[in-house]
This record gives sequence, C-alpha cells and structure tokens, in this order.
Amino acid sequence: MSFDNTKAVYLFVHGRMDLAQKSIDALVAKGFSKDKIINAAPTKVGEVGEYMAMLWMPPNPDHIKLQKITKVEPVEPQGMIGLWKGVAKEDITTIPL
Repeated sequence: MSFDNTKAVYLFVHGRMDLAQKSIDALVAKGFSKDKIINAAPTKVGEVGEYMAMLWMPPNPDHIKLQKITKVEPVEPQGMIGLWKGVAKEDITTIPL
C-alpha cells in the first residue's frame, strides 16, 4: 500500500462515535499522522490527492475503506453527504478494525 502520509485523511464514522478512537488508532498504525486525521463534515471537502477513510459497512463496520480523492466538483449540498457528493475517489485498501 502506497500513500502520502503528509496529506490529510477525512474520517467518516457514520455516527459510530464509539469506534472513532479505534479508527484513528488503526490509521496511525498504518502510518498516518494523528494531526492529519480530520473528522469529515458535510460542509467542507478535501482536495485532490488527500484521503477519505470510511468505516465500512454501516451500521456494523468491521473495517476502514481507504480512498484517495481524485476529483472535486462544486455541487449543491445534499443531505448528510453535503458537499462530498461532488467528490470522486478511488479505493486504495482496507484496514481491519
């Protein structure tokens, strides 16, 4: 697995705050810097080259899906997804929880 650990990673816990710390610990163990892990919000998206880390599969996730942001298009925010609706990404790897 090859990634740039100087880039931000946006963490989506899908409401599972009980797994937030475990997710952060798993990402740090893979080489991400703790200060680069950002709780994802529907009002602010990442940039091309940054990462998304998503607990998968809701509602009972057992791993993190790590994805790289490949494109960001302006969109009208939609529901809980918000501005992330305009983000294209590619799967990189999965990390067990």
